[in-house]
Amino acid sequence: MEEKIYSIIKSYGGLSKQHSVVVDMVIEALKAADPIVAVKRNLWRTSDGIEINGIGRFKVKEVHVLGFGKAARKMAKAVSEVLKELIAGGVVIAPKGQGGYEDSIIVLEGEHPLPGKRTLESSQRLLEYAKSVPSDSLVLVLISGGGSSLFEVPVEGVNIDDINKTTSLLLKSGATIEELNAVRKHLSAVKGGRLLTYIKARPVISLIISDVVGDRLDTIASGPTVPDKTTYHDAYTVLEKYGLLDKVPRSVVHVIERGLRGELPETLKEGDPIFNNTYTKIIASNIVSLRQAAKIAATKGYKTIILTSRLRGEARETAKALASIIESIYFENEPIKPPAAILAGGETTVTVRGDGIGGRNQELCLALLMNIDPRTEYVAVCMGTDGIDGISPAAGAIIDNTLLKEAYKNGLQPAKYLENNDSYSFFKKLGRAIEIGYTGTNVNDVFLAIIPKPASYQDRKNRNLGLGRREGTVINPSMQASS
Repeated sequence: MEEKIYSIIKSYGGLSKQHSVVVDMVIEALKAADPIVAVKRNLWRTSDGIEINGIGRFKVKEVHVLGFGKAARKMAKAVSEVLKELIAGGVVIAPKGQGGYEDSIIVLEGEHPLPGKRTLESSQRLLEYAKSVPSDSLVLVLISGGGSSLFEVPVEGVNIDDINKTTSLLLKSGATIEELNAVRKHLSAVKGGRLLTYIKARPVISLIISDVVGDRLDTIASGPTVPDKTTYHDAYTVLEKYGLLDKVPRSVVHVIERGLRGELPETLKEGDPIFNNTYTKIIASNIVSLRQAAKIAATKGYKTIILTSRLRGEARETAKALASIIESIYFENEPIKPPAAILAGGETTVTVRGDGIGGRNQELCLALLMNIDPRTEYVAVCMGTDGIDGISPAAGAIIDNTLLKEAYKNGLQPAKYLENNDSYSFFKKLGRAIEIGYTGTNVNDVFLAIIPKPASYQDRKNRNLGLGRREGTVINPSMQASS
């Protein structure tokens, strides 16, 4: 992966000190999110059992493994390598094409982003295994993004197709992940803490890779091993809010209405004895990756600031805010003095207006390129940690203050590409698209930027003349015409 990223910036001759640092930051952020690295940073074998970073030591004779999510196979591999013969067996569910074995752990396959027949069959096999685990064993549950789709068994009265249709309608309606999961958890026999009802063994320890902004445990993979705060009333309210009560399958409404009348049990709540001797540990997340990337910049002599790990909103609007921060650092020494590194993470959105190829990270980069004062020196990367950005084959893009001029030199009109949501085509033509393939993990998106110190005081003084956002700044006359 490192070679792929470096080859991208070398291909256009951009390997300056700043480019090198920002790429090193990207690599460190991805390493921190790597499932194998994350597991091995937090799990150790002891002479009489295991130790979990931040939780403690557990004396145990054998460990059983359950798991589901995009990172399930890699997590299982790492657990096998750490615990070796201490593992008595296990079942995990990974995306299509990853089935097989990790020593004694069976790797099954499921569908994503919507569950199907394979997910249902694999989930039922996982539950059968879970019920067979001896009560005096320790169970490790490996949870990562995509788990809501890869692990699913519907409650009585609905089927997988009902859940799929409901999920699709909610997504198209613009429901948040919290709203979506409030409904899904009340249609599932395994979400909202209900997986624990199939496991008699204790302790149960969940190792989690978070793909949810804010790292809410009850939202990641729909919280199969943690208490759920939502209710049937919340699920009904969500469907009502988006006008879906008459659009989702009648069976879905029937189950929720039965729950409202108290005819069906709720998802498991805080204080339930079933959570006794259960533990959770987030071993990788956006903020973890940002902190590791910041350490790299600091060792290179850059002042660092993590703006947020909860970045959200329309990508092109978020870009304007980031542009203003970079300008403020470069010209005004605020909120920190250059040379500086700023970091942010989360997940923005894109309102699709055109028919181009792109994704939220590349759109953010393109909008940043167009909105930042062209006198500002910087290098920035926007990318998805899963290696996939929207409908493009890229993870994101790398930009700097020379790129706009280069674009016009090559006859490219950035505004037209942005309007057509065609950011991938723009960056591909300029050799700035980051194509590294699927990384096997997901902790949302990262934004990393390096802002160098201007060469001299006089240089800074000259750059500050007339400082301010210059609406309509024209590097190429065609820029104004195409805006």
